[in-house]
Amino acid sequence: MIPTEPYFSLRLARDERDLMAAQRLRYHVFVEELGGDGEMVDHDRKLERDAFDPHFDHLLLIDRRRDAEALEDVVGVYRLLPGDRAEAAGGFYSEGEYDVSALKSSGRRLLELGRSCVLPEFRGGTAMLHLWNGLADYVAEREIEVLFGTASFHGTDAEALAQPLSYLHQNHLAPPALRVRARPEQYQKMNLVPTDQIDRKAAMLATPALIKAYLRVGGFVGEGAWIDHAFNTIDVCLVMDTAQMSSKHRDFYARKQGQ
Repeated sequence: MIPTEPYFSLRLARDERDLMAAQRLRYHVFVEELGGDGEMVDHDRKLERDAFDPHFDHLLLIDRRRDAEALEDVVGVYRLLPGDRAEAAGGFYSEGEYDVSALKSSGRRLLELGRSCVLPEFRGGTAMLHLWNGLADYVAEREIEVLFGTASFHGTDAEALAQPLSYLHQNHLAPPALRVRARPEQYQKMNLVPTDQIDRKAAMLATPALIKAYLRVGGFVGEGAWIDHAFNTIDVCLVMDTAQMSSKHRDFYARKQGQ
């Protein structure tokens, strides 16, 4: 997919410089903006990194107007791990928070998504659309059947997020065959508000745009949320079955395959 803006380009990371540029963007968003941290975060060089990075593909949205030498040219990123690489990586990243055995035993081609972010000044424009189109290409080329990964609410106060968490649980819970479950160590019940007390508008307003985008293409959530104190977030695990996406989005993926 070729972005329409002449200054944007979209590709997978090719070398260590590209990876560091992705990690610099992640540092700006997850550490500086959202207050996260981690064992391998390099605060001196401003790199948000972890042990999984070498095993993932990194889909980059690059703005050629920005300084590549200073690692500031990557303005959007998606981290992608095909299922056939998970064993070499020591498992999926999500397995630190969720039991994903239902997915692993399904026999279907899996893709784990993560670390999706865009610089603040590019939000609300076409940046995320470019990344999604690039993801569609990646999925079609590899004939991926199920996509999954964690997405985050900012903050760790579940009561403050009771409306959106309850709405997701009551309306978008994954079917049993695809239902991952948050691990018990930091498990957070999502069904906190009775159905008749849910304010759908308030719930949607409190739900991050990325999660709403997954729901629009037929995504589900797993059972339970995970309190991530290191990243100052409450995480939900989203699962998307390409066979159950809306006809509109199935047609989009089919076009990517030239059907």
